[in-house]
Amino acid sequence: MFGFGDIMAAALGLILTWDRDLSEIVLLSLRVTLTAVAVACLIGLPLGAVVGAFRFRGRGTVTVLLNALMGLPPVVVGLFVYLMLSNAGPLGVLGLLYTPTAMIIAQTILVTPIVAALTKQVVEDLHGEYAEQFSSFGLSARARVSALLWDARYSLLTVALAGFGRAVAEVGAVLIVGGNINHVTRVMTTTIALETSKGNLELALALGLLLLGLAVIVNAAVMTLRASAVRAAYA
Repeated sequence: MFGFGDIMAAALGLILTWDRDLSEIVLLSLRVTLTAVAVACLIGLPLGAVVGAFRFRGRGTVTVLLNALMGLPPVVVGLFVYLMLSNAGPLGVLGLLYTPTAMIIAQTILVTPIVAALTKQVVEDLHGEYAEQFSSFGLSARARVSALLWDARYSLLTVALAGFGRAVAEVGAVLIVGGNINHVTRVMTTTIALETSKGNLELALALGLLLLGLAVIVNAAVMTLRASAVRAAYA
């Protein structure tokens, strides 16, 4: 029976040697997650900005819906995407089930409401400061949204980070639609769950440490960018 120290040493050894299987799992995880977050931002940032900056009929309903969708259960999203992409589903002809694309779709559905709801709050606060200026300049709706998104870009990095954190740590949805197929759809979170159940704690711990490392790196990068922006603003 190996102790915790032995397992930790073996896990660090796997990271340092960076074998082919480990790198394949990590790179696929990053590809799926970053693609999903990018698509979610393309949809969620403009949507959140419009809801935050303008008053229109049904705005309250949209706000409630976005806030509610932030807590979407991943397994429910996975089941929904599975039904859509299965042979019996309307999109089954595309043959996307058990592929990285299916995992990207599931993660995008999970992340988009988070990005939109947080963007709405950031833009709503900012719009209150600029409303009179926008009116005096006679800016169009599109110009207002563009200006607000640009001015809030550093705050929106934190929004994107929240989406990244949700996506990179997700297990249920990607397991259902991806199938955790070796060399095809096996990502860090699903591998950790599988290897832990098999008793291969060294690989599971190595991937867990890499996940923590990614979170630290991304947070540090965002904090550095925001600190640079603050210094530039007061320079």
